[in-house]
Amino acid sequence: MRVSVIIPTYNEAQAIGRVLADLPSDLVTEVIVVDSNSTDGTPDLARKMGAQVILEPRRGYGRACLTGLANTQNPDVVVFLDGDYSDRPSELPILLAPIIEGRADITMGSRLGTTRNSGALPWHAVFGNRLAASLIRLLYGVKISDLGPFRAGRADVLRALALEEATYGWAVEMILKGALAGFRIVEVPVSYYPRIGKSKISGTAKGTVGAAWFILSRIVRHSFRPRRTGTPRRRKS
Repeated sequence: MRVSVIIPTYNEAQAIGRVLADLPSDLVTEVIVVDSNSTDGTPDLARKMGAQVILEPRRGYGRACLTGLANTQNPDVVVFLDGDYSDRPSELPILLAPIIEGRADITMGSRLGTTRNSGALPWHAVFGNRLAASLIRLLYGVKISDLGPFRAGRADVLRALALEEATYGWAVEMILKGALAGFRIVEVPVSYYPRIGKSKISGTAKGTVGAAWFILSRIVRHSFRPRRTGTPRRRKS
């Protein structure tokens, strides 16, 4: 199975080396770091660690993920992972297991399913994630508890979803479109630690409010779209 890992970065020089070093080399086929004009040398550090680096001057977390996705080389599964070392890349086998075993098309790493490390997630982030997850369970029937960034999806499924959210809406678009299309979304517990460096979203009032608005509005808007009944058959390799 070919596994591509996409890591969006912006000034993550303190963490990117640890992130790349912890990726299980026996599972990962390619690593793509999509950098948004870092000024601290993040791209150079990533290249030295063997990652393919793509410079994406247009800001937006979703934009970086989409750019990385467009530059993958024929993967079977695509993994999205933050570059701040808050999620642990060594837990990649946990995230991939449901897909490898044929039980899932998309997997989500829940930061709320295990005991959290002190200071890893501020209270407003926990509240917002639980609220959004509750709405998704209610409106879409998808049993999730969190909108964590550590996630994976079959490449053919991600192509079929035609993802397009460039900013904060990225956090829910994959889940909402996947649910409407009848794909299997499975959540697995992952550990979560305080990020290295300052958060670009939950660390600022503007980022928190902006993320909340985009996420909640997308959840409501997509709920009015038609949905497919049944689960698509898994394509034979």
